[in-house]
Amino acid sequence: MLIYRVIMSKDNLGTESYRWDLSVFYSGIDDPQIDKDLEILTERYRKFNETYKNKLAEKLGPALLDVEEIDMLAAKLNYIGLQQSLNVADPVVKAKSADVDRKLSDIYGEYMTFFDLEMVALDQAILDQLYETDPTVKKFKPYIEYSRVFKNHYLSEPVESALTKRSPFGPGSWSEFFDEFEADLEIEYKGEKKTFEEALNILTESKDPEERAAMLKQVDQVMAGPFGKYSAQTLYMKTGSTALEVKDRKYSHPMASRNKSNRIPDEAVEVLHKAVTEVAAPLSQRYYRLKAAHLGMKTLKWSDRNALLPFHDDTKISFDKALEIVLTAYRSFSSTLAGIVETMIEHRRLDVPPVKGKRSGAFCSSVVLPGRKTASFVFMNYFGSRHDVMTLAHELGHAVHFTLAGEAQGPLMYSAPMAYAETASVFGEATTFNFLKQQLIEQGDKKALLALISGTIEDTINTVVRQISFSNFERRIHGMDPSYTTWSEPKKHSIEELDKIWLEVTREFYGNDGDVFTYENAEHLWAYISHFHSPFYVYAYAFGQLLSHSLYAQKDKFGDQFEPLYLDLLRAGGTKDAIELLKPFGLDPTNEQFWIDGINVGLGKLVAEMEELSAEMGISVK
Repeated sequence: MLIYRVIMSKDNLGTESYRWDLSVFYSGIDDPQIDKDLEILTERYRKFNETYKNKLAEKLGPALLDVEEIDMLAAKLNYIGLQQSLNVADPVVKAKSADVDRKLSDIYGEYMTFFDLEMVALDQAILDQLYETDPTVKKFKPYIEYSRVFKNHYLSEPVESALTKRSPFGPGSWSEFFDEFEADLEIEYKGEKKTFEEALNILTESKDPEERAAMLKQVDQVMAGPFGKYSAQTLYMKTGSTALEVKDRKYSHPMASRNKSNRIPDEAVEVLHKAVTEVAAPLSQRYYRLKAAHLGMKTLKWSDRNALLPFHDDTKISFDKALEIVLTAYRSFSSTLAGIVETMIEHRRLDVPPVKGKRSGAFCSSVVLPGRKTASFVFMNYFGSRHDVMTLAHELGHAVHFTLAGEAQGPLMYSAPMAYAETASVFGEATTFNFLKQQLIEQGDKKALLALISGTIEDTINTVVRQISFSNFERRIHGMDPSYTTWSEPKKHSIEELDKIWLEVTREFYGNDGDVFTYENAEHLWAYISHFHSPFYVYAYAFGQLLSHSLYAQKDKFGDQFEPLYLDLLRAGGTKDAIELLKPFGLDPTNEQFWIDGINVGLGKLVAEMEELSAEMGISVK
């Protein structure tokens, strides 16, 4: 069934024709095949348990093949989550989602808990022999060895089973309602009710500093009300449950599980945070001082952080034009990647109009369906800005990454850990940026070039500096001390305490009050960051951005060899860690200089270019 809502495009952006066709899954939320697939899954799980429990030493190869088949069938049920993102408050979809989630958790906990436990417990000598004698086991070696990283952190089978069955009613349910609560928020603007997503867009798009300040005040006030109280409690549920996991599973610190999932050594994560704090943060302050000069201000208010430059071209870009820009940029680098995007458009895999009830933000959701069919779905709220064009390039990067990895690795090994799942998305942005930049250089339009560079600098700061400031906020509320050296038990924080920590970590990266910014009406903004509900998720954005900048800088050095090497990196999916992936390019993410270089070849170079262009216009910072 084609998901389609009849809406008018207020800015004639042509977004209304870009709605998902989800018929590859089911005909609708009431399709009886959903319940039939649940029944089939239940029987397959039960039979899997009967066939393989306590027999993996002899039957590991066939078991892995059966897990693939089961995983592809279960992937069809992602349909419900996609439907819910289109209208987070739809009672029919919500009820179906809760029902399916509960049933899946119950049957998986009952029949499949043994699998990972038994696989990681296999003697290494047995596995080594199977790698030599069984082609299937050899193929899945990366999957097996990755699972065994968590060998010492599993609990007993009865406990793991019980936790899985109870998961629909745990802390995750708080964050699920958070999305619904946020989607219902309304902000007053010139006598009209605006969605929260629209309010944030006005903060960026408005050219009136007083209007921006008034809007931020209203947003901050909304965050201080019932929504803020709910958000604070959600954070407490997350920090508390994480602390129990750390203790029960014997992790050395709260970030250890995420670092292991990302296949990144702790030391690489620490040097990333250090490099961003010491190198990227000063660069960002240098940029914002220059921005203040362009805006005719001595000091910026926080509401001015994403303000457009005076000469910014605010012409709205139709969605068709945005697609043309991104496709042309992708094609200039790789016809393979452009072809994947064209197929997505043909199959109606993009959903972009900003409509009430729709989830905020943007994402790409990818699955491997029965028959090893890959499918990626890009979700956006498209308002026609240059930033939205870059967001489109970003999300399509995720899609091409998945498509290549899904086809090469299948359902169990396609998914790259978050920290380098951002590689293709950031690379897609960089490709689009450099394509547009070259066009403007050829046209001699210095003002437009400066606006483009400024926007890309801000995107980079928001992805690198802001996300590491988010990470430090997380580390603090999960029990880390202000020097970021010692962990202790987290506690339940009041809204006032969360406000204080939020402003402290913000100042660490953006300067003390009055240095670059004043922070009025910014104290409650932690409340709407939903990524905090997936602990220590956010640092991966900075990791991926800087990794991609370092990678992109190798493009000219490798010449014609770069594209095939890069496509092979994407096809690797989840079969290699960051160190293995970057080795062919001569890069090492455990070395602090790698991160410093990534900052300098990206953010540092752009800030220097902006300073040079600004000086030609008579704008400089003394």
